[in-house]
Amino acid sequence: MPSEWIIKRDEKLVLQGEWTLSNYKQLKNAAQNYSQPNDISLTGIERLDTAGAAVIVGMIGIEKSRAISDWAGELPQEQQALLKRIAEAMDAPIEAVQHSSNRLTDALASIGEHMAGLWSQQRQLLAFIGLVIATLVQVVFKPKRWRITATVAQIQQSGLNAVPIVALLTFMVGAVVAFLGATVLEQFGATVYTIDLVAFSFLREFGVLLAAILLAGRTASAFTAQLGSMKSNEEIDALQTQGLDPIELLVLPRIIALLVSLPLLTFIGMMCGLMGGALVAVLSLDISTGQFLYILQKDVALNNFLVGMSKAPIFAFVIAVIGCLEGFKVSGSAQSVGSHTTSSVVQCIFMVILIDALAALFFMEMGW
Repeated sequence: MPSEWIIKRDEKLVLQGEWTLSNYKQLKNAAQNYSQPNDISLTGIERLDTAGAAVIVGMIGIEKSRAISDWAGELPQEQQALLKRIAEAMDAPIEAVQHSSNRLTDALASIGEHMAGLWSQQRQLLAFIGLVIATLVQVVFKPKRWRITATVAQIQQSGLNAVPIVALLTFMVGAVVAFLGATVLEQFGATVYTIDLVAFSFLREFGVLLAAILLAGRTASAFTAQLGSMKSNEEIDALQTQGLDPIELLVLPRIIALLVSLPLLTFIGMMCGLMGGALVAVLSLDISTGQFLYILQKDVALNNFLVGMSKAPIFAFVIAVIGCLEGFKVSGSAQSVGSHTTSSVVQCIFMVILIDALAALFFMEMGW
């Protein structure tokens, strides 16, 4: 059936006119009457776009379209390339083979992916720690390169501004621990040992642990968001272009600030926890303040305080490094900033609790 786009001339099909999207319906109807003709000419085509090329490929076949240069060399190179590209696209499989899912294998695959991701994450963390330590060693002997102003500003933000929340939380937890301890010990007539319970728990564990967890949620997330925003705005790239080291300029002040802030916050947390326990002892257990201090001095050794304080610099370093590393991982979008901030908080809390558990086992074996 002849048409204005396909005509038959001397047993040869000749395509002509504009093979474009605007004529797609008519082209499709005209082409369906011809299937892989032996002799065809494309010299009459005036214009050709993707829609028209798809109709031609469907009519003459994929193999013949791929060999368009062999039998239609007079066709413009752009149109030849278009026909070849359409033929390759139409030859690709439309749907991937659907494999039957198995819950066991899917679960094992998911576990494997998570383990591989965790291993990669820990390798990056160790590499970043090495980079930070190497930069710190280079800077520490060169006072002119110390970022004192930035460090003091970070101490104020991460340490001084966190004092009220740390003090309030540890005070309340100390009161709760004292109240629960007194409730249980009262059954054995050993209410007075509530003082020892509060003192040991806060000097060895709760003081440093609560302060570290609060900084993990408050400060590590801030570090990640700040550095992530700088990464998104290409400010870190600008610093590198100017010959400045982002580790020295951005990371070291934050790490040093936490190394200073967390021990101080730990001490404040210990004292406020003991004050909360003392308040409950005075109001509910009929134990005077003088008796509370006397028992505290007599039964609680100094090494318990030192054990708790020794964990603070380790927790501070881990929290600061993870917060900064996750900030450098931000890819550039707001969603990436949010996901890495969440990851930073989760990693910090997990690492703090893990290190605290290992430290508790170590001190127990050492008898400290």
